[in-house]
Amino acid sequence: MFGAAVRPGGLPSPALAHRIAQGVAAARTHPDAALFLTGGVGRHGASEASVMARLIGTVIDPACLHLDEASADTLQSVAAASAFMRAHGHRTAIACTDRYHQPRVRMLFALAGLRCLGLAMPHAGSARYLTRMRAREALAIPYDFIAGIAQLRRR
Repeated sequence: MFGAAVRPGGLPSPALAHRIAQGVAAARTHPDAALFLTGGVGRHGASEASVMARLIGTVIDPACLHLDEASADTLQSVAAASAFMRAHGHRTAIACTDRYHQPRVRMLFALAGLRCLGLAMPHAGSARYLTRMRAREALAIPYDFIAGIAQLRRR
């Protein structure tokens, strides 16, 4: 599960709340699945991963939750998730993130040599918000493609 902004007081932003709800719904159908929660500390104190864990841990077995509180962006999150997957013998990731974000996440997992499926999440947010996020992704995809290849060469 990919993080998103945390609001003051450790409250999830609407984007993070949406990802949490969709991730919990999917996790309930696979109760033995490992949930890798990623997202570091942003502007408002608590890490994205810890906010997700606090809320998810009330309805999903906390033993299934694995936190990455160090990643500050999508590339770092995928790198951490890939290392976790390899260490635990997982072959396929299911990315719990918004649809506009999934192509970049899937591309980065592919660059890491791992299979990734996107969780079919309905769109959330206004048309203006979605347009802004899609524009951001259009810029981020080529940047992360180059950065992802560079990261693979450093291994």
